[in-house]
Amino acid sequence: MLKKLFQTLRSPLRRVRPVRTTPQVLAASQHPLRHEQISRNAVGVVDRLQKAGYQAYLVGGCVRDLLLGMTPKDFDVATSATPEQVRAEFRNARVIGRRFKLVHVHFGREIIEVATFRANHPQGEDDEDSHLASRNESGRILRDNVYGSQEDDAQRRDFTINALYYDPTSERILDYAHGMHDIRNRLVRLIGDPTQRYQEDPVRMLRAVRFAAKLGFEIDKHSAAPIRPLARLLNDIPAARLFDEVLKLLLGGQGERTFELLCQYDLFAPLFPASAKALKADPEYAGTLIRQALANTDERIRLGKPVTPAFLFAALLWPAIPARAAALQARGMPAIPALQEAAHDVIGEQCRRTAIPKRFTLPLREIWDMQERLPRRQGKRADLLLENPRFRAGYDFLLLRESAGEETGELGQWWTDYQDASDSERRAMIRELGNQDGAKAPRKRRRSPRKRRSEAPGAHGQD
Repeated sequence: MLKKLFQTLRSPLRRVRPVRTTPQVLAASQHPLRHEQISRNAVGVVDRLQKAGYQAYLVGGCVRDLLLGMTPKDFDVATSATPEQVRAEFRNARVIGRRFKLVHVHFGREIIEVATFRANHPQGEDDEDSHLASRNESGRILRDNVYGSQEDDAQRRDFTINALYYDPTSERILDYAHGMHDIRNRLVRLIGDPTQRYQEDPVRMLRAVRFAAKLGFEIDKHSAAPIRPLARLLNDIPAARLFDEVLKLLLGGQGERTFELLCQYDLFAPLFPASAKALKADPEYAGTLIRQALANTDERIRLGKPVTPAFLFAALLWPAIPARAAALQARGMPAIPALQEAAHDVIGEQCRRTAIPKRFTLPLREIWDMQERLPRRQGKRADLLLENPRFRAGYDFLLLRESAGEETGELGQWWTDYQDASDSERRAMIRELGNQDGAKAPRKRRRSPRKRRSEAPGAHGQD
């Protein structure tokens, strides 16, 4: 017992900063939120839970975004009811998750996410019920289903700006962690000890960056200080979860600013190790290509145009390809197979870090394959390439490479002109290519069908 007490007093991981037990209460006249701004389904969930005798509030990002004049992406509810009690109140509800049990209440396409108030984990290992809460050796939370009061729940939330509770019935805001102060001062601040909170869940470092970029806030200096030393903890996060986080980071409309912050806090390398190495080796080329790709993506999102993760991943990973391919060529491998082998290796390594699904890796490879096909335009090849469903993505990627300083012999301009040219102009452009190439190459000897079938795999795209 005494040993456990000494460990609690000595270990910085076990210290918990005192928090308000009584929140600051802001009446309707003290804030701009109004009942009419809230999803009626979310209001209905809160109302039913309150009438059933439970505490229930809108919480988190929806409250924060409404205070900032932004449109919330979704509406989350926090309640004193357990997941099973919430499920009993709604026939259209489903309990999900093991690490963190939640209830999804379905209203057509809209889902209202309902979470039970959480409490801090037990401090002593002997007191910890592995069915409810568990951590690994580095302090990362593996299971988080210890329920508590609203005060406990406020302490367990990650950032002060996400710990604001709004009651749509009384139109009051409950602020336990000075979240309103940090919203006014445009600060992203962790609740509790930053080192401990990052160790509990290293993804919080990515969330701090994402909120800073999305909201135009600064990360509080005490919350920022441990990020670089703890960035390595992201290596322990499952690859599938990191993929989801990368999409949130880079496809939220502030991708370029997010990239700058990831680099500033040494978080880019754990997410994209090969690209980070290329960025260090050639910061001007790799940095320009990645920033331009993210800027283009941000602009498309701003204009409401569709974006594809495949193109963005193609741009993020491409800077790692040339050096890999050059090393393979130095060992005697021909240029095109070297490029294909380098692409295969880089994608494989990246998938082990962020589990990119095949629905994105396949078009990613096709975009890269187009880069070695676009220079070969003689005869009917140019027209066949125009009909290829990946032509537009490949062409856009070619222009991106040129904007980063790659020398392609004005290939991008040629394809731009070719798309706008008439049939006769296109024929003239193809003839001009033949004149530039000089005498025709000797005609290849016709191969037997048996010999064609015996060709090694990997020759696709060389015809």
